[in-house]
Amino acid sequence: MTDIGTGVAIVNGLRMHYLRAGKGSPVVLLHGWPQTSHCWRKVLPQLAHEHTVIAPDLRGYGRTDKPTSGYDKRTMASDIAALAESLGFGRVGVVGHDRGARVAHRWALDRPDQVERLAVLDILPTRATWQRWDLGIARRYWHWMFHLQPDLPERLAGADVAGYLGYFFDNWTHNRHGLEPEAIAEYVRSFSAPGALRAGFDDYRASFPDDAELDDADFDAGRRLAMPVLALWGGSALFGQVPVLDVWREYADDVSGEPIPECGHFLAEERPDSLVALLRPFLGGGPV
Repeated sequence: MTDIGTGVAIVNGLRMHYLRAGKGSPVVLLHGWPQTSHCWRKVLPQLAHEHTVIAPDLRGYGRTDKPTSGYDKRTMASDIAALAESLGFGRVGVVGHDRGARVAHRWALDRPDQVERLAVLDILPTRATWQRWDLGIARRYWHWMFHLQPDLPERLAGADVAGYLGYFFDNWTHNRHGLEPEAIAEYVRSFSAPGALRAGFDDYRASFPDDAELDDADFDAGRRLAMPVLALWGGSALFGQVPVLDVWREYADDVSGEPIPECGHFLAEERPDSLVALLRPFLGGGPV
């Protein structure tokens, strides 16, 4: 049985909580919304057979501090870059899901010397999503626009955190058994903590102008991801008929990937074995 340890690092003035297991080439796992590092509980032990695996709670999430600023993806990426450096890792493999994949994308653009390879789970690049915004995407991603509003999401969602988060866990899953009641309870507990809802919504609110300006500037300057990129998504998830790999190839030079059948948005919990089977050859490495 794999021992999973916990740690706290001071990075960019934050107390950042993280999980750690295994030995070997380093891999960083970045969770999304509305989750924490707990989402990797089925994946982390498997990858730890070949890798040193680090799964932090992002700025504002879980047991990490919840400041009132710094939710632009450049700052959030610099948090994780500083964590990797503090743990003595020069180059790492990165797996990001949902909001964590947006942080990972920015990290890979800003610090390609650190990110050796990048796996992105169930997302398109943020800029590409906004560009393709139509009625179909708006119906699937209505929460983006809601979360951008100041103060209102906290007031409405805060009245019933379990009900609000439960909507997404019900509607974004195919294999609902992958999200056990205990896991949902952990997420509800985490987002019921003081400042947690606000921090998660601030993650979305940073989309304009900070994230959008950086994304547009990079694209206009021709800055692309040069490291290998693996794009995986749930076969029953939100994308519909979007050509995921073609979209990522507008932003990266070396893209591969595929959908995971009978899976919704939460790949690491709904189909962890299928996910690990695709990540292992991509991440390479081995025990030391």
